[in-house]
Amino acid sequence: SWTASRDDRKVVSYDVYQGGVKLHSVGGAQTATVVTGLRPGTRYSFTVRARDAADNLSPAAGPLALTTAAGTGAGRDTAPGDFRATSHASGGAYYLDLSWVAPRTDGTVTEYGIELDGRPATSLVWGANAPRDRASYSFYAGTERGVRHRVRLRARLPDGTWGGWSAERTVVTGAGR
Repeated sequence: SWTASRDDRKVVSYDVYQGGVKLHSVGGAQTATVVTGLRPGTRYSFTVRARDAADNLSPAAGPLALTTAAGTGAGRDTAPGDFRATSHASGGAYYLDLSWVAPRTDGTVTEYGIELDGRPATSLVWGANAPRDRASYSFYAGTERGVRHRVRLRARLPDGTWGGWSAERTVVTGAGR
């Protein structure tokens, strides 16, 4: 909620922003709104701008920073699903082949972080043609056969925060699955 703005041409609406992204507008007589779809244990920042009848915008009021209460699911609803990891050989080297189902979000997921053996390994970024269902990626894992790796991944969600981790998979170079 916020204090009503005053304008000589009448306030006709308020624009509500999360970070720098406009979420929605409410009528000029309203001084509160409800924001839904927030994730547990996540920090958010909101601002409000008044719009007058001449379509002028006021400076942003706020920001209001808040962190939602922790949830019980540890982000599982935002984790990539059906995560699979295998290995293949090519040209004297071994590669890890990953595939997963993109998490269901209110937008397109274009970036994933991949963790290998408990450490960040790489980021995978798609442009405008990011997969909305099953995605796959293959990356170099070395030249030695029989090396055991633990791998998992997570999505950078459309709001810029990281989702939950996928299940961790163990794969051995040269062993197939």
